Amino acid sequence: MTSKPSATPSNTNNTGTPSVPPKEDYKYHDFLKLLNPSEPNKQVTVALFGVGRAGTIHLGNLLGNTRIILKYVVEERAERRKEIENIIGGSSSPIKVVGIDQTNAVLGDKSLQAVVITTPTFTHKDIVLKALDYGKAVFCEKPIADNNEDIKKCYQKAQDAGLPLLCAFNRRFDPSFSTLAKRVHAGELGKVHMVKTCARDSPLPSLEYLKISNGIFHDCAVHDIDLVCWTLGQFPTRVFSTAIAHRKEIADIDDFDTVAIQMTFPGGTMALIDLSRLAVYGYDQRIEVFGPGGMLQCNNQSSVTLQSFKSEGVQDQPILYSFASRYDDAYKRQLNHFIDVVQGKEELIITAKQTLACCRIASAAEKSARTGLPVDIKYDD
Repeated sequence: MTSKPSATPSNTNNTGTPSVPPKEDYKYHDFLKLLNPSEPNKQVTVALFGVGRAGTIHLGNLLGNTRIILKYVVEERAERRKEIENIIGGSSSPIKVVGIDQTNAVLGDKSLQAVVITTPTFTHKDIVLKALDYGKAVFCEKPIADNNEDIKKCYQKAQDAGLPLLCAFNRRFDPSFSTLAKRVHAGELGKVHMVKTCARDSPLPSLEYLKISNGIFHDCAVHDIDLVCWTLGQFPTRVFSTAIAHRKEIADIDDFDTVAIQMTFPGGTMALIDLSRLAVYGYDQRIEVFGPGGMLQCNNQSSVTLQSFKSEGVQDQPILYSFASRYDDAYKRQLNHFIDVVQGKEELIITAKQTLACCRIASAAEKSARTGLPVDIKYDD
């Protein structure tokens, strides 16, 4: 008979003091929560809108989260609905897979508490507002809408209804990035002099996606902008960008595939953002923060830690291939944060002010790239 492991490891260090898992080992702490639950599991009933690239990630996480009852999947494409039905077990599944024309019926279900919105960007605003009208908490992939005025309307509606509206800037929930940010916030580096981020896509997104992506500044750069501003706890006052499309098919849709952004913050801190739509060696995601107290850095990750040492040299394993694998933990952690907010256990860590500011900065960066001029930014939200 196997005994139940203890929540506190029995091994001790050299002084005889019981050792405890370091706080950085978040996976072990998650295991302890399951091993020794502090309270009964209260589930939240959710509907998922949209099962494209991000939606597929959320579908898997919703199905695998014991805190969630996934009741509806709403998807416009009939062929995709058929695929989802096969994934969840066909007609025997309690999850209803329906078309977008059933939105009112889904939102009218009084047992439904929350929605996760991962449809194309241009549809976000209408679904967000309708869900709030029906009294549902809302988790929405960024951007909440494709302009700041509509984003304001969504947040105002959420405030008036007393409901949470989470804009899913998932990098804040990445364990490495969030640990770095906490140490910067604690003053470990002193006044930060420079932040550098690198975000290079893999694989190259399809042209069909790029056409509806809202452009590289609002699809990609906004993530780095949010990460930098959150890490520093402030917003830039000036931005200067350069951008080019090396690929003809991207130039033909009036977008860019390579971008450099320089941001200047109050007090003189600077930030540099390096973006590309394709890195052939994998999903390149890095950040470096430098100050008088030293430097903090998060580098690329691999799913396998094996190294080979041979006469021709040392070889590491490939870095993670794309966003679904690189930010797997972040997607799961942000979903749990949303459930904690719905259940009143936490406050939203991504605010309306931050979301609006990041969208404004992304627009300013795009304007700078198109005009060749720096853009000064004022905030009145």
